[in-house]
Amino acid sequence: MKVAITGAGGLVGSTLVKRLTTDHEVLALKHADLDITNKQAVHALLNQTHPDLVVNCAVLNVDECETDPAKAQSLNIDGPGYLAEAANEIGAEIVHYSTNYVFDGEEEKLYTILDPAIPVNNYGRTKLEGEKAVMTANPRHYILRTSWVYGIGKENFLSIIHRQLKAGQRGKVVSDCWASATYVEDLVQRTSEIIDLHHYGIYQVVNEGICSYVEFALEAGRLVGVKESDARELLELIRDADIKRPAKRPRYTPMRCLLSEQVGLRPLRHWKEALADYLKTSMD
Repeated sequence: MKVAITGAGGLVGSTLVKRLTTDHEVLALKHADLDITNKQAVHALLNQTHPDLVVNCAVLNVDECETDPAKAQSLNIDGPGYLAEAANEIGAEIVHYSTNYVFDGEEEKLYTILDPAIPVNNYGRTKLEGEKAVMTANPRHYILRTSWVYGIGKENFLSIIHRQLKAGQRGKVVSDCWASATYVEDLVQRTSEIIDLHHYGIYQVVNEGICSYVEFALEAGRLVGVKESDARELLELIRDADIKRPAKRPRYTPMRCLLSEQVGLRPLRHWKEALADYLKTSMD
C-alpha cells in the first residue's frame, strides 16, 4: 500500500513513518513538502502521487489555537477537509488524528463517542470541526481521538519528568486535570491495526487507566528509582487556572473506545505498563 503522511516531522507522524515503512511505501510529508492549508497544492500532490491511504498528523498546539484562531481554522479544519476531499477523489482512505479536548470534562467518567462533544477551548472546537470536515468529504475515514501523547522525539512534561526528578530538579505540576496518557508507540501500533480492518468511524485510542499529571510524575519517578516522598518534595502542585495559559483545559477527559470493542480490538495496555516500556527505551 502507498501511504502519504502529513505532519511527518512531528512525534506521531515520525513514529508512524518508521512503523509503516516496514510494510508499505511511505511518502513522508513535512510542512516544507506540503502545506495542507493550500487546497490547490493538496489536490495536485495527491493526484500526482495517488496514495491508497492519507494520514494527517499535522498539528497546532493548544495555546496557539487560542491566540491565532485564523491559523487554527486553516490547519485544523480547512486543511483536513482538503486532504479528505482530495483523497476521496482518488479513492483513498484517510486517517485523521483528533483529541480528548472535544469533551468539556465536567463529568468524572470515561467519555465515549456517545457523549456530547462540547469543547471548552478553540483547539477542541477546531479539532471537532476538522473531524466533521473529514467525515463529510470522505466516507472512507478513520478519526482517531487520543490524548496526552508522549514518546521519544518530543519534549513535553510527560516525556521528561522522569529525568527532572532523577536529577533532583524542582518543577510545577498541574494537580487538577485527569485524562488517559498515551504512549506514541502504542498509538501507532493501534493505528496500523485499525487501518488493516477497513472499518470506518471514530476511534478513541488511549492507554488503559486514568491518571493526573501528579500520578504520572510519581510513577515515572518510582520507575527510575525516586522515592515518592522525595518526588513530592520536588513537585510544586498548582491548579490549571493558576498557570494563566491562553487556553482553558478540560478537567477530566479519560476516554473509552466503543468502536474498538465492537470490532474486537482489545484495550491498549495500562498506562503504567506503557510508561515502564517508554522509560526502559528512553534510558538505554
